[in-house]
Amino acid sequence: MPFDARTRPLTTPQARVLATLLEKSRTVPDSYPLTLNSLVAGCNQKSSREPVMQLTDGEVQEALDGLRQQTLVTEIGGARVARWEHNFARGVGVPDQSAVLLGLLMLRGPQTAGELRINAERWYRFADISSVEAFLDELQERSDEKGGPLVVLLPRAPGARESRWAHLLCGPVDATALAAPAAESTPDGTLAQRVQALEAEVAALRATVERLCGQLGGEP
Repeated sequence: MPFDARTRPLTTPQARVLATLLEKSRTVPDSYPLTLNSLVAGCNQKSSREPVMQLTDGEVQEALDGLRQQTLVTEIGGARVARWEHNFARGVGVPDQSAVLLGLLMLRGPQTAGELRINAERWYRFADISSVEAFLDELQERSDEKGGPLVVLLPRAPGARESRWAHLLCGPVDATALAAPAAESTPDGTLAQRVQALEAEVAALRATVERLCGQLGGEP
């Protein structure tokens, strides 16, 4: 049966664990699959996480056990230390590009299509924002036979230029509540948004430089 968040939604720890496995499989492939210790550290890192969490080893293991029952993760045996890998795209029934977008939404919270394109740079290079929007529309229009929609477009907050997208893997969301923070134009909130955007831009530029250096055979 296809994954159906309406009947068996992910818990918050499960979403963080799954998204972390998705991220590390693309950004640090040499260290993937992950040990439990590495996975806990990835779940609790303070950068590129919204919200920042402090999951224990037991909570992460419990999340892994639940995800394994849904065939969304697999334990790799044969080594001294157990390692874990995700089976997200196949388990949920979406293409890799959609899996990337869902992973980013699970890790960083609601984002605009433009933010998703920038934040996805180290995971997958989308040609343009229209490409991102096409995959988001497909996820929003997912049929009931396939498990129903996996994302929702939030109402555009007053003063915001674009609407943000949120995932539905943990079940229905309060679209009004999620859209509200963007409407609060406090100085601190504005500064935090600018810093986050700059960090994402720097990460994208760094990835581009590393890719070019690799093609030219030099060091970054």
